[in-house]
Amino acid sequence: MQTMSHSPTPPLPNAAASGTFLIGGDMPVHRLGYGTMRLVGDGAWGEPADAAHARRVLCRAVELGVNLIDTADAYGPEIAERLIGEALSPYAPGLIIATKGGITRQGPAKTEYVGRAGYLIQCVEMSLRRLKLDRIDLYQLHRIDPRTSLEKSLGALKQMRDQGKIRHIGLSEVTPAEIEAAEKIVPIVTVQNRYSLADRRHEETLNFCERRGIAFLPWYPIAGGKLLKPEHPAAKVLARISTLHGASVSQLSLAWLLQRSPVLLPIPGTYNLDHLEENIAASALKLTSAEWEEVEEAAKV
Repeated sequence: MQTMSHSPTPPLPNAAASGTFLIGGDMPVHRLGYGTMRLVGDGAWGEPADAAHARRVLCRAVELGVNLIDTADAYGPEIAERLIGEALSPYAPGLIIATKGGITRQGPAKTEYVGRAGYLIQCVEMSLRRLKLDRIDLYQLHRIDPRTSLEKSLGALKQMRDQGKIRHIGLSEVTPAEIEAAEKIVPIVTVQNRYSLADRRHEETLNFCERRGIAFLPWYPIAGGKLLKPEHPAAKVLARISTLHGASVSQLSLAWLLQRSPVLLPIPGTYNLDHLEENIAASALKLTSAEWEEVEEAAKV
């Protein structure tokens, strides 16, 4: 009688393979995190198609080793934070929820920056309520409001930190000069700027953060599929190298970020469970130095 042989089930991907970074010198996180903007409606507006599914995605991210979840009160607005509170509270030890405030939303992809002190204090209080937290470990100013001085905006966040409602403070979409100005008011531990293999406009800011040991959270880390389009000059090179690793170009893009700098903490977002596993599996993908150089050259075209 013939016995059936079963191939072993491959191990599940785990974000721990991405390595660890100490945010603010005292908050260890796995370097590959999860961003929640895609959990809500298009243009970060409105409820998800299926709230129960969105909560499952959050739980699955944590099961797969993610311990840095990035969100904002402008996602929905308010909806992503509420989903996190519903799905993950009470939170697992060591799970860091990073949120942001300072953007109001008037409809799909329609925003206005508001950095008034009283408004930001309300933002923090409401985020605490929705996330079911007594203290937010990482609170980031979503954008600098040109109508409000940085002293007033960050002064409000410093006040909330002094009251024990915020642990650490970060910034988003800033230059080195803006980071230096902010650090005269309050310590800055993270910067969240748009950055990817295909979008290197904030290279100078990344290098500044690396010199200072500031975590850099690149949003849009796969460049919205830009590198997946066959007409992109780098497409053939990236497709060939990713195939050698049995990976997708998206995974290659995330692996490149993880190798680009030790301060980079990519936060890819998705509403799809399979895509979530694929992203996290990129944690274990390592490029050789020759492959690295080839990818770098291709991306410059």
